[in-house]
Parts: sequence; C-alpha cells; structure tokens
Amino acid sequence: MTLTTITGSERISRAFGRARAEGRMAIAIYLTVGFPDRATTPALLRAALDGGADLIELGVPFSDPMADGTTIQRAGEAALRGGVRLEDCVADGASLVSERDATVLLMGYLNPFLRFGPERLAAECVRSGIAGVIVPDLPAEESGELDTVLVPADVARIDLYAPTTPDERLARLLPAARGFVYCVSLTGVTGARAGLSDDVRPFVQRVRGHTTLPVAVGFGIGRPEHVRALRGIADGVIVGSAAIDAVAQGGERALRDLVRSLREAGAA
Repeated sequence: MTLTTITGSERISRAFGRARAEGRMAIAIYLTVGFPDRATTPALLRAALDGGADLIELGVPFSDPMADGTTIQRAGEAALRGGVRLEDCVADGASLVSERDATVLLMGYLNPFLRFGPERLAAECVRSGIAGVIVPDLPAEESGELDTVLVPADVARIDLYAPTTPDERLARLLPAARGFVYCVSLTGVTGARAGLSDDVRPFVQRVRGHTTLPVAVGFGIGRPEHVRALRGIADGVIVGSAAIDAVAQGGERALRDLVRSLREAGAA
C-alpha cells in the first residue's frame, strides 16, 4: 500500500492501532498554524512528532472560536494577524504527511471550510493526505453538506460529544461516526484544568456502548496525571492549550518534552 492509496480513515485507524499494539494511549496534539508565527509552524509540528505524538491537529485560525478558551483564542489572533489562511494549513499538513507519513487532521470552525468550498476541501485533503476534519461548531445532524463530499473521499469528519449528550442521541449518531469519537471531558471551553471531571469515565462507557471506534478525550487534558487517570478508560487523549502554552514558554524543546511526558504517562 502506497502513501497515496491510504485513506483518511485508514490513517486514523493505523495511528490508534500502533498505540494499542505498544500498550499505550494515542496522543493527539493540537497546534494553531501560524503561532507564534508562520515560519515556526513546520518545526513545531516536527517537534510534536519527535516527542511521540500519534496524531496532529492543525488548528485553523478563526476570528470567533466559540469553543476555545483564552490560550487558543490568543494563538488564533496571532495567526490571523500574520495572515494565515486555510490554504496555509493545508500546505503545512501536506508537507508533514509527505515528510513523516503523519496522521494529520484539520480542526477549525465551519465558516472557513465553507468559504474554501466543501468540494475543494475534500479534494485537497485527499491530495495532501490529510486524514480528516474536526468542526466543533457543526452538529452531526447538520453535517450533510460536508459529508456529501467527505464520505466518498473517505476523509473522516470527527464529531465532538459532551458528557451532557443523552443516550438517545449517541445511539442515533455514533453508528455513522468515522475515524474516532472525540469525547469532551467537560462542559465549557478548551483550556488547562487542574483535574478531570468524575463524569468522564461513565461518559466514555456510554459512548462505547454505541461504537467500536477508538475514543479520545480532549478539553482540559494537559498533564501526565490527566493521561494516567484515563488509562483503561479512553484510547487516546487530545492536548491543545497545554501544547500551545509549552510553545509560548519554551518553543520546540518544551513542546517535545511535554509530548514525551504525556506519551510515557499513557503507557500501561
């Protein structure tokens, strides 16, 4: 199988499968493209992989990131001031995939994707080897316009589910989910937290009752102890604000060290 024939869903499955075979949780790292500036993004992406990241989420900067806390908001503002567009995010993803055979996803809000064009988005993801997209302000029930083009291209659209999601909705939507299931660890916006909610374990257990896809937990995950607390519960963790804080404080080295510590914490 050549890189050009690997579909988005297959890339995601491989990433989680490798982590599972190694007896550990998968680590997904979110980085805003263009923070702290456009020129440093490629090196930061490589540093995350060098630290042991299994998946990379490329944050598409947007002016109204309603699901994000101050850390990611400020990173996005800096990227927008630098003129970063969705085209730049796709280009960085394509470069990373060609260089490292990485599992890369785009995470951004609906407006930039619609302005880019759904058909063009699907085609560019396939051409670039980008495995999927995460759109936090797009409910699964309203995803038809994107799914019409993403599903035939086998580019995964990853849905987010919160602990408040009722079982009826999980039962209705999860059978059609693709890639992995993104479980939000709390009700609120992204950002570092001291600890995890007691709701996480029962929530993930409810999700697993409706899907066989890998389950990853995000929002508020940023410390090794968070990852250790999720061992045996989730298949992976998603780390955003803590990764951006590491970049702001110590650049590539700090990011690499953070990812390495999280990967080690996720080992059984």
